[in-house]
Amino acid sequence: MRKLLLATRNQKKLLELRRLLQGLPLEVLGLEAFPTAPQVKETGQSFAENATLKATQVARHTGLWAVADDSGLEVDALDGAPGIYSARYAGPEATDQDNIQKLLRELEDVPPPRRTARFRAVLALANPKGQLVALFEGTVEGLITTSPKGQGGFGYDPVFQPLGHDRTFAQMSPQEKDALSHRARALKRLRTYLVRNLL
Repeated sequence: MRKLLLATRNQKKLLELRRLLQGLPLEVLGLEAFPTAPQVKETGQSFAENATLKATQVARHTGLWAVADDSGLEVDALDGAPGIYSARYAGPEATDQDNIQKLLRELEDVPPPRRTARFRAVLALANPKGQLVALFEGTVEGLITTSPKGQGGFGYDPVFQPLGHDRTFAQMSPQEKDALSHRARALKRLRTYLVRNLL
């Protein structure tokens, strides 16, 4: 296993995933290296189902080991929304800003102690035949702030303050976020699996 394909066209997510797999004897590729790779529709009912769909289809198409993630924000006061619809919460063409504004509008009357939420990430690893090999999950608990803070990160990072901290993910350095994030926790489990079983 010399090459590992990260099944994403999101450059910020790709940078984060590459950073977290640094040091492994792997060439980590993104989907930009495979222009004909399918644009997989996220038709699953859970993060695990969506990650599996992406990893298996892309692995089958490229003949490479592939890993895909599906992740999002679960807000308790909204019964777990936006959940699997996090990226398109405010509509199919929504920007991060649109999604954040919709979220803050919906939480307008919710007092700070009840604005509990978590980021959840599930990574799916598929072999070159397109078969699911393993799933890895990571979560981080926090609170939704009343307004965006910080310029870093992406997605809902400007309004997510991890528990035990007084800054949002968007106010943290990439290294600080990597030490706490849901994706980092899932990737740590993936990394351990790769080292023990495949490298």
